[in-house]
Amino acid sequence: MVAVGELAPDFEAPNQDGTSVKLSGMRGHPVVLYFYPKADTPGCTIEAKGFRDHMPEFAAKNVRVVGVSTDDCADQKKFAEKYGLNFTLIADDSKAVAGKYGVLGDSGHARRVSFLIDPHGKVVEVVDGKPEHHVDRARAVFL
Repeated sequence: MVAVGELAPDFEAPNQDGTSVKLSGMRGHPVVLYFYPKADTPGCTIEAKGFRDHMPEFAAKNVRVVGVSTDDCADQKKFAEKYGLNFTLIADDSKAVAGKYGVLGDSGHARRVSFLIDPHGKVVEVVDGKPEHHVDRARAVFL
């Protein structure tokens, strides 16, 4: 797994609308890159809604929030629309992004791990644990 102090691996993958997103395109901004197992499941919904509810604060500090799961674009889009998610969701159905970060679980889904990345692309904190903890730690570090 990518560790604190390492440069966050770059990736290019589609978002919920099928538009290509590159992590390196966010340089100059702090990034919350959070991996979650499956769209529209209880824990993942709690976590996503937590980020959604605090997006005005993150946006005010120019923090980018990016969720990643191994769901496809259609599932990510349904998830975003159902809960009014106001940030980017990456469709990592190839599992390449989760693989680069070392968070692909035995089930074939991403594990719930967040990487807090500074504006230079360096990982400053890795968060594991309950869904609410990820939002709280991101807020503590970046807000």
